[in-house]
Amino acid sequence: MEIKKPLRVMPLLWTLLLAMLIISMANGAVSIPVSRIWAALSEVISSPRAEWSSEATILWRLRIPRALLAAVVGAGLATAGAVLQGLLRNGLADSYVLGVSSGASLGAALAMLMGLRLSFFGLGSVTPAAFVGATLTLFVVVFIARRMTGNSTLGLLLAGIAMSSFLSAIVSLLVFFSRERIQPIVFWTMGGFGARSWNHLIAVAPYIFVGYSVAFLLNRQLTAISLGDETAHHLGVNVPSTRLVLLGASALLTAAAVSVSGVIGFVGLMIPHMARMVSSHNYRRLLPASAVLGATFLVAADLIARVIVKPAELPVGIITALCGGPFFIYLLSKRRREI
Repeated sequence: MEIKKPLRVMPLLWTLLLAMLIISMANGAVSIPVSRIWAALSEVISSPRAEWSSEATILWRLRIPRALLAAVVGAGLATAGAVLQGLLRNGLADSYVLGVSSGASLGAALAMLMGLRLSFFGLGSVTPAAFVGATLTLFVVVFIARRMTGNSTLGLLLAGIAMSSFLSAIVSLLVFFSRERIQPIVFWTMGGFGARSWNHLIAVAPYIFVGYSVAFLLNRQLTAISLGDETAHHLGVNVPSTRLVLLGASALLTAAAVSVSGVIGFVGLMIPHMARMVSSHNYRRLLPASAVLGATFLVAADLIARVIVKPAELPVGIITALCGGPFFIYLLSKRRREI
């Protein structure tokens, strides 16, 4: 039954994502009837830009790239969370909870403040800086936790929370001293997709694709590691090298997401658990389910952030935190005997 259930579920998950994308495109400060969406897209395809209606312009320049970017970022964060939970064999692991997102945010903030103009595969200096920050933070947190408390859940959580608080404090100092350059850094600390365009989507999508592809290609090894290092070793998995590659993939996914959206928490914590409920513990099926559910969730969160106080917008990070905080407490209550 475990093999057949995901095969039935995935078409439903893709349909849910498509429906959420359409709803997101139709709603905002200006509502566009769903029946008009296809007609507006036809104008984009067949008419010169000067002849586009206001609906076509809003869809093509604002809502479609924003909705697709939210989907890509959501898929990346959910995949990163699923990978970390499997590698660390800890359902409370997440790039946000472990401070990886804060490390990526600090790297991105430093790149912006220093005015770096380096280019890395077309994405400028922000994503490489975010990747370095995310990778260093992840390895430091795991090292501290294992050095001080072994493999306990409590040790990992405390190390992650401490590191996240420390790095967030540094980002706050940068915000305080940056003055005229404060606005871009504030964006990273709150998270959101305001003023995002096709350029951001085109720039970041390849990195998310590479990170996801690496994780999926190693899904068998990841499933084995999630069962224990000894089990994985008996199954022929080179645990140290595989863990290193997968940690790098999760850091890349987090860094790429943070570089365009800022810090958006709890997606990687919640979504893999939801994916296990409807899919499987086998990562060959868990990773696709997590990616699609993560995309759907973040598109929905972005939609809520846009319409709940329109015409103003809330940061998406507020919406995800309102959902993720209670979920995190729920998980802690379930695992209290372990920690």
